[in-house]
Amino acid sequence: MLISELIKNGAQVLKSKKISSHLLDSELILSKILKKSREKILISTEKKVSSQEEDNFYNLIKRRLNHEPLAYIFNEREFWSKNFFVNTNTLIPRPETELLVEHLSRHFKNKKISILDIGTGSGCILLSLLEELKDSCGVGIDISKKAIKIALKNSNLFKLNHRSKFYNRSLDQVYSRKFDLIVSNPPYICSHEIKNLSDDIKKYEPRIALDGGNDGLDVIKKVIYKSNTILKKKGMLALEIGYGQFRKVSQILKAYNFRNKFLIKDYQNNIRCIMTILEK
Repeated sequence: MLISELIKNGAQVLKSKKISSHLLDSELILSKILKKSREKILISTEKKVSSQEEDNFYNLIKRRLNHEPLAYIFNEREFWSKNFFVNTNTLIPRPETELLVEHLSRHFKNKKISILDIGTGSGCILLSLLEELKDSCGVGIDISKKAIKIALKNSNLFKLNHRSKFYNRSLDQVYSRKFDLIVSNPPYICSHEIKNLSDDIKKYEPRIALDGGNDGLDVIKKVIYKSNTILKKKGMLALEIGYGQFRKVSQILKAYNFRNKFLIKDYQNNIRCIMTILEK
């Protein structure tokens, strides 16, 4: 079968299940099977595909039909120009989180700092920051042992294991040192809203990394409270927050001696991240 026919067939099957990115997904799946860039296969659409490659293609199309995200099908997601290993034990890194990395990299450029990444998941935030801040080092913690294994894998993959440490720990178990920067993308979705998420998210991404409790602020409150004791004076806390949470989170920060320094808006112009300084 020709590449063009296979892409068309795959897209039609996905479209029948109302997968909005049906054509793009079909192209990306074939790109993965053929081990060629999407751009290359799109200029070679009249080339033939072997029966084995065709079978492999349809096997992955079946997985996507069940709304399994491509990141989990491929076991990778591009973030900060690197392909991070991911699976269903970690959240899929989002483009919005790159905005946080971009601002922090610029703010701490040419500085030597110590970083704590709370709820590190795949390690994408910490490892991307260390890639930019060459003299800095950091620690990532997560209550999921399986997530820590993935973060360690990515740390080794990018040869950053000499400047990063990852521990299967809760926030309560961090007490022996202070940091210049604490960064966290905590669970911030209200428990009752998880059922309204798309199947791609609620069926596959780890609930423990999504569920922020009744008001979505359970973990955010803990991160702020703990950061007050383990940040150095004038240290920075960088938090990713959910839609509409800015006012409440700002009030909590103020109560714990933090003052807002920078706000980062996402691509829909919603406040997504708060970078705040500890005043003591």
